[in-house]
Amino acid sequence: MKIYHQLSEFKKLDNAIVTIGTFDGVHYGHQKIIKRLCELAKSSGGESVILTFFPHPRMIIDPENQDLKLINTIKEKAEILANLGVDHLIITPFTRDFSNLSAAEYIKNILVDTIGTKQIIVGYDHRFGKDRKGGMKELEECAALYNYKIEEIPEQDINDVAVSSTKIRKALLDGDVALAETYLGYHFSISGPVIKGDKIGRTIGFPTANIFVEETYKLIPSDGIYAVTVEMLEEKGNNCVTYKGMAYIGQRPTINGMTRNIEVNIFDFNREIYGQTIKMNFLKFLRHDVKFTGLEALTQQLHQDKEDTLAFFQQNPNL
Repeated sequence: MKIYHQLSEFKKLDNAIVTIGTFDGVHYGHQKIIKRLCELAKSSGGESVILTFFPHPRMIIDPENQDLKLINTIKEKAEILANLGVDHLIITPFTRDFSNLSAAEYIKNILVDTIGTKQIIVGYDHRFGKDRKGGMKELEECAALYNYKIEEIPEQDINDVAVSSTKIRKALLDGDVALAETYLGYHFSISGPVIKGDKIGRTIGFPTANIFVEETYKLIPSDGIYAVTVEMLEEKGNNCVTYKGMAYIGQRPTINGMTRNIEVNIFDFNREIYGQTIKMNFLKFLRHDVKFTGLEALTQQLHQDKEDTLAFFQQNPNL
């Protein structure tokens, strides 16, 4: 997949099959659109193009509201889209000027003149252009004028509940990583370099790798303990290896911690990995974060947490 960070980098295609959206999470609903996009590109001899935006439009339209956190970083999103077989990904910087393009300008200047769109695939109730006034009506009105076809994918449901990025964010903020996985079709993950902590975990038999998430907009699940898998490069070589473990998110109230930490105790592992980027996949929420009477009580609970985590992996041997 070719990635472009400006529309000006993109060379107009003869037969571009295009879809548009922020695609945060690239969930089941998004995947249905993208699968159809790739099918049409293949059957028509064209090339699939996704036009997405960064920063997220809401971050620009409503800059005072910093509550929005995203399921994927832009790098994570690109990796998922590449795995789905997309040919081209255009990551357009979303600015005030861009947001002020009318629907007609958006269609002519970007979709037609810049990308070379011959067919557009959009999701249910897709909106675009200034004040989100553009939609199927505007796309259909311009189709004959600019000689492109348009197809709308109907609303995607799972268990009679509409899939949406908003629902997935809520599930993660509630710690319900299993529900989020049901919507996403893959495990929610966090990636980042391992940084030095205060090494208290080592003193009680549970050494942890502290993960620093560089992207401040990345959503972090609810505080608590989770069963996870951890992916990293092998000690010597470029192959990726996967370990089982249990993760902690919270402020470590038992030792009166002041900052929110993301830590993982990796099972059967004793390497120093400071500075190495690791990926942590969330599989199951085990318990909420609580304050214990001291390190001894905390240690006892961590032993129980490890037993619960190992039991989960025994029940799910394919993970």
